[in-house]
Amino acid sequence: MMSQADARVSVVSIYRKFDDIYVRQSKGRYTNWRWFFVWLTQCVFYCSPWMSWNGRQAVLFDLAARKFYLFGLVLFPQDFIFLAVLLIICAYSLFLFTAVTGRVWCGFSCPQTVYTEIFMWIENKIEGPRSARMRLAKQSMNLKKFTKKFSKHTVWGLIGIWTGFTFVGYFIPVHLLGSEVLSFSLGRWEAFWILFYGFATYGNAGFMREQMCRYLCPYARFQGSMFDKDTLVVSYDKARGEPRNVLNKSDPAMIAKGGCIDCSMCVQVCPTGIDIRNGLQHDCIGCAACVDACDSVMDKIGSPRGLIRFTTENAVQNGLSTKQIMRNILRPRVLIYSLILMSMVGAFAYTLTTHVPLKMNVIRDRGNMGRIVNEGAVENVYRLHIMNSDEQVHRYQIRVSGIPNIMLETANEVTLSPTESRIVPVTVRVPGGDGVQGANPIHIELQALDNEQVKISEKATFFVPR
Repeated sequence: MMSQADARVSVVSIYRKFDDIYVRQSKGRYTNWRWFFVWLTQCVFYCSPWMSWNGRQAVLFDLAARKFYLFGLVLFPQDFIFLAVLLIICAYSLFLFTAVTGRVWCGFSCPQTVYTEIFMWIENKIEGPRSARMRLAKQSMNLKKFTKKFSKHTVWGLIGIWTGFTFVGYFIPVHLLGSEVLSFSLGRWEAFWILFYGFATYGNAGFMREQMCRYLCPYARFQGSMFDKDTLVVSYDKARGEPRNVLNKSDPAMIAKGGCIDCSMCVQVCPTGIDIRNGLQHDCIGCAACVDACDSVMDKIGSPRGLIRFTTENAVQNGLSTKQIMRNILRPRVLIYSLILMSMVGAFAYTLTTHVPLKMNVIRDRGNMGRIVNEGAVENVYRLHIMNSDEQVHRYQIRVSGIPNIMLETANEVTLSPTESRIVPVTVRVPGGDGVQGANPIHIELQALDNEQVKISEKATFFVPR
């Protein structure tokens, strides 16, 4: 029989315990770059809805009117191919940059990183530096602690609400949205999305933080497939740093060696709480805060920088110079990626610059395929869905071709206001005897009378009854 000792069961949790991370503020060149991108991205995000272009909002995705304004460009739903191609270019650029420089997007420009950086800065200003925040967390609730926590969460909440308001301002004219907020006449859907996006910002940057990068972001999971031994990543030089020793200033050899003194500064400044000395991990977002922290320590003890640095696995293992690293970075894989990306960008730019600000869809009248009128002539009725994506008034001439003696029975001119979309019914006639019985291919052309370059032609079918 099984003994009692053998029957004991050990329960192991599959979930990792959540530990609070108290991040120390870092200083250095990479921190400055990170804040540069914080300012750049947030200036673009918060300021774009307030910019004007030709008397309207410069960037507006007007879903109700099915019009999308991007500065001087006006797009209709039929132009979604441009958005799709743009997203493909962005995704491909991310893959290329990852193959070259690892997760620099995550560490410097990702919205999660940017807002976490802002929220941690506010936390540091209100609650104090890392040691003060740790002491505050251990204290029981009192007036001082409540005041600091309340102030911090109030500022976080205001930033979240303003972020949600700005986000909705990309889809509803921001001046109209602002007047609705001030007059307390905000619609329920507008209010929902402002609060939803504001709460998402507040929760992700204030509480989730590194948990988003560790568990929810798919990019961290498949980044390994885009890395190789010549990808620039944040790396710890084990050959130089090990074995770790506590700094002994009385030993000149120790200082000259520049080894790791096990100060743990690289861990304290890491926003995801990892120890880069344990090797590259999927939790590392490539922010290089540990590089700045380690460099500052090396400066203080008089050792050369670079114990933790941006380098490649190949360079660390083989001691490659900077020129050799750069030569390996420009490897065939990267060159092919770059060539494909440049071709895509070039084709996209050419298509966008030669884009005709006019769209037309030809819709047949399905209720009457073809009718015989006077003297055996045949008429077909069509509806032309015409979209003027220019911000000027245009007068267009309608022409038909494809069958001898084909003509328009309705007016052959139409005037559209700026960015107007209109359905125009037209009747096309063919004299008796012209055209073959059944379906006849024809073309309906639209030509702007004030600009020869603005024209479009669409195929249609003219039906002659048997």
